[in-house]
Amino acid sequence: MSAPADNDVSRAPTGVRAPGRARLAARTLRTDRWWLSPLLTVLGLATFVVYATVRAFVRTAYWVPEYHYLTPFYSPCVSTSCVDGSSHFGHWFGEMPSWLPLGVLVLPFLLGFRLTCYYYRKAYYRSVWFSPPACAVAEPHARYTGETRLPLIVQNVHRYFFYVACVVSLVNTYDAVVAFQSPSGFGFGLGNVILVLNVVLLWAYTLSCHSCRHVTGGRLKHFSKHPVRYWIWTQVTKLNTRHMTLAWTTLGTLVLTDFYVMLVASGAIADLRFVG
Repeated sequence: MSAPADNDVSRAPTGVRAPGRARLAARTLRTDRWWLSPLLTVLGLATFVVYATVRAFVRTAYWVPEYHYLTPFYSPCVSTSCVDGSSHFGHWFGEMPSWLPLGVLVLPFLLGFRLTCYYYRKAYYRSVWFSPPACAVAEPHARYTGETRLPLIVQNVHRYFFYVACVVSLVNTYDAVVAFQSPSGFGFGLGNVILVLNVVLLWAYTLSCHSCRHVTGGRLKHFSKHPVRYWIWTQVTKLNTRHMTLAWTTLGTLVLTDFYVMLVASGAIADLRFVG
């Protein structure tokens, strides 16, 4: 039997670059601005992370008592450290140390949900780890092991973060509903519009998740025997095609909602009221 050819990639060891790839001195032959997309992705993600981190720790201007506006970065606020009226679900903990954000109960799970999201994985794998940074652009890594070992094996718990995200979305929905108040009773203003818009888009992002598709129809072998679940699965699948758009849009609405509540709570602006 003849020896295998030098470019026989089928015999390449796992985790080692196959020798069959064309040997090029240049990293890529692309002449377009392929680096722009990963650069914008890094800038967008970094901007959100910096803003959200600062706001989560400052502990100021997160609650508007007149209209019951509560920023999502502090919901649910269940510590006695929370300002009066902002604890919609009571006090579960005593004084929170200053080095912990008041939203610590859910923020780690929401962070885990976003970090393990299929779209965000694609985004930061390419833009942060350059694995690969773009099509037809060589990556700097000599080995590839996928998500089979720490820390990336943790990505497989995404569906459990999805369950927690659904609960948090219910909490955010409650916050948006109870905010239809004014000192004289029922009322709504621009803040209510922003809160409701944020909640609707958060639900859309959460339900467009790949894990939601699996929950609704991933284990069915015969769709014809489960018409209701098949219909739900088809609707989630349609929403799933917009998952990337919703992933970015909800980062923007979270910042917008928090920023607006902060401005109103700090007295920098007055809420534009339509009723009450």
